[in-house]
Amino acid sequence: MVDYVIEMLNITKEFPGIKANDDVTLQLRRGEIHALLGENGAGKSTLMSVLFGLYQPEKGVIKKDGQVVKIQNPNDATALHIGMVHQHFKLVECFTVLDNIILGAEPRKGVVVNRADARKRVLELSERYGLKVDPDARVEDISVGMQQRVEILKMLYRDNDILIFDEPTAVLTPQEIDELMDIMRSFRAEGKSILFITHKLAEIKAVADRCSVLRKGRYMGTVDVATTSVEEMSRLMVGRDVKMVSDKKEMTPGETILKVENLTVPSRVHKNNAVKNASLEVRAGEIVCLAGIEGNGQTEFVYAVTGLEKPSEGRVTLCGRDITKMPIRERGKLGMAHIPEDRHKHGLVLDYTLENNLVLQRYWDKEFQTAGFIKSGAVRAYSDRLIEQYDVRSGQGSTTVARSMSGGNQQKAIIAREIERDPQLLVAVQPTRGLDVGAIEYIHSQIVAQRDAGKAVLLVSLELDEVMNLSDRILVMYEGEIVGEFDPKTTDVQTLGLYMAGAKRMEKEDRK
Repeated sequence: MVDYVIEMLNITKEFPGIKANDDVTLQLRRGEIHALLGENGAGKSTLMSVLFGLYQPEKGVIKKDGQVVKIQNPNDATALHIGMVHQHFKLVECFTVLDNIILGAEPRKGVVVNRADARKRVLELSERYGLKVDPDARVEDISVGMQQRVEILKMLYRDNDILIFDEPTAVLTPQEIDELMDIMRSFRAEGKSILFITHKLAEIKAVADRCSVLRKGRYMGTVDVATTSVEEMSRLMVGRDVKMVSDKKEMTPGETILKVENLTVPSRVHKNNAVKNASLEVRAGEIVCLAGIEGNGQTEFVYAVTGLEKPSEGRVTLCGRDITKMPIRERGKLGMAHIPEDRHKHGLVLDYTLENNLVLQRYWDKEFQTAGFIKSGAVRAYSDRLIEQYDVRSGQGSTTVARSMSGGNQQKAIIAREIERDPQLLVAVQPTRGLDVGAIEYIHSQIVAQRDAGKAVLLVSLELDEVMNLSDRILVMYEGEIVGEFDPKTTDVQTLGLYMAGAKRMEKEDRK
């Protein structure tokens, strides 16, 4: 008899206008890594939120070790040794790492928190699992990868042996992803059971034992990962064959659209400069990718180009006009569109409706307003068209509040808004972060279409497959400097990886 540690049987969960989970069954074996695969909005995070007690299902039962259990809230889940690392981390940014890990489970001596014992335990767990953290650092000052370690340590501190990872690699560098895969394998070796939500088929092949697939809220089946191809899993997920490589015609570049000269941008975190004397050009009809490991200045470079940050030195020119000190709205009017790295912070007003978010940078156009009054009918028609065209899945269509949508569909809404503005320059930062293979295929085709229409595209991506697939030219940034330029036709991922890790600088030092 199969030893199931968790069984979710015939789970149905509904929200206004949408059935997120429709009679879904999921069975997790003891000591396995079980992937949960599906398109954006397929109901994966909802199903895991039911298991963690954040939602109550309309139908179905949950069993732990063969016994029916009622999970009313996350405290009930914790009592059953179920832990969850959410896609958007649940950390208090102004608290230290230690305070975040023990929050709600503080050891006490009488009425006083026993911080010495807590620190000792956290450091022991950190050492045991290779999750090196500084317990005294503030969360707001540490990298995203380090924040994820804090979330994992929160689970381990509570003795959880059923671990849920919701899109755990969406914000990690390739090196951090490899580390996480090793950590998950070590958990499995200890007998812990892992539910792993991801869109990345290569990661499923690398680490998972079995994979259950959801499509539009319904359970499509469970497959053995070792004997199932990537193509078969993607077909099961989206219901059709998916192209893994974009079709691109030969590049025919035109005039320079974006010119950045000797740009220097100070760091907000450290005393040194985040970007140091960086220059580049992007021409009409080409995709230039700025590649690098996260934290090497790409974010600050894009902030300076798009107007979110002021450079201390240098010049930025768009379509022949100096925009170095130009306000963000004026840059948009001149022809710049921006798909931001952080969709919550810079991409959306989360408590606005979808339709209001889709006209955020155009609501003053004559198409959408008369004498200062918004033409709600025009906004609704425009929003409905974009939702249909870009397959943005939302329970109540244009009136859906952005906060209630899945991360992938929030991303598709931003991409729809920016591309539909018909920009001269599209700055796309991690444009497919958190998207499924079907959505990635579509977004890649849209970016290539912009390039083929004579637009300039500046792409910033941590995904080396995406870099190689889309780029016409690749620039590598390391410690704030552009250290190499490559043609994707004549280079390989290994070479890029060496430059991203500072190989060029190391070579110089060796010659010295």
